[in-house]
Amino acid sequence: MTFFKNISKVLQQNIREYGMYIALVLIMVIFSVMTKGVFMSARNISNLVNQMGYIGVLAVGMTLIIVIRHIDLSVGFLAGFLGAVAAIALKYWGLPVYVVIPMVLVLGIIAGLITAFPVARLGVPAFVTSLAGWLIYRGLLQLVTAGTGTIIIEDKAFNALGNGFIPDFPDMGFLPGIHKVTLLLGLIAIVLFVISAINDRRNKQAYNFEVLSMDMFVLQLVVVSAVIAYITWILSGYNGISWTLVIVLLVVGVYDFIASRTVLGRHIYAVGGNPDAAELSGINVKNIVFVVFGSMGMLSALSGILFAARLQSATTTAGTLFELDAIAAAYVGGVSAAGGVGKVTGSIIGALVMMSLVNGMNLLGSDISLQYIIRGIVLVVAVVFDVMTRTRGK
Repeated sequence: MTFFKNISKVLQQNIREYGMYIALVLIMVIFSVMTKGVFMSARNISNLVNQMGYIGVLAVGMTLIIVIRHIDLSVGFLAGFLGAVAAIALKYWGLPVYVVIPMVLVLGIIAGLITAFPVARLGVPAFVTSLAGWLIYRGLLQLVTAGTGTIIIEDKAFNALGNGFIPDFPDMGFLPGIHKVTLLLGLIAIVLFVISAINDRRNKQAYNFEVLSMDMFVLQLVVVSAVIAYITWILSGYNGISWTLVIVLLVVGVYDFIASRTVLGRHIYAVGGNPDAAELSGINVKNIVFVVFGSMGMLSALSGILFAARLQSATTTAGTLFELDAIAAAYVGGVSAAGGVGKVTGSIIGALVMMSLVNGMNLLGSDISLQYIIRGIVLVVAVVFDVMTRTRGK
């Protein structure tokens, strides 16, 4: 009975963090049953991961934007516009992919800093500034594609970012049809997770911080390791890990490290918690705004690259509603509407939740209008859940 009491206690104390994981599992189980296993098939999970990629990287940036109590509505069409710039640079300017990608990322940073300037220096609400950006980038996207319409991208290296998979070992008759490199990476990920979790627990104990009881800690290790192993096995049954997933994991890893283990990360959350107090404590709030919006611009550019690579083209409607999907993913992933609270890793879970809904309903042949209604309901539930947990905490 003590074991189950510990589980109940941990869930109650961490319901805000674990709620999104529970929601994701429920969605996957429901759609798996309703589609008779098609939803959890190797091909569909691989497709889901690639669908989630361009929204996931936007959600990471949007999480930090919301943490500092702002919003950025321009990211969708900024992604579409910069994806079109990449397509034009590849097809018409003849630039190599290793020049185009850094160039587009730098343009994204510049665009983010331009959005931040009225907010940080002039006190203009971010909603207004980014809404102006939404209109401007939508116009620019239509302008650069007006003469050609859809721009077909023929560069194989660029298109591999959205459709390609990491290479595998030569087939030597061992586990035929299974992507061995993916299995190896999954095993490495499990080992690294266990080592990291043990070291983190020891460090907390050294400073007399509260940690999970031993039975709950072991359960956490087993559950997370099992999930990693299961997902790895599913992906290895198709083509393995996609380059999109590699990019998303790198983005999440870098941003999670910055947010949780650096001075910059602490300053970002301090500004989100109380901007006035942060200013009085010596933090340059204006510079933090520039950094976060510049980062958002760079991730918008990366999102545009991934989307263009996935479609192997740039279209006049690219980026439509991306910003709303990113905002929804951030809120579902646990970011607080009041600012100051939210994890980068949560934003990816939120993106998976939202894209799983889209993917599952598409498999069921649901009408697009119903899809929007259900996604809207999920977003409202996530925000209400945030308000209720904060109220209970007080």
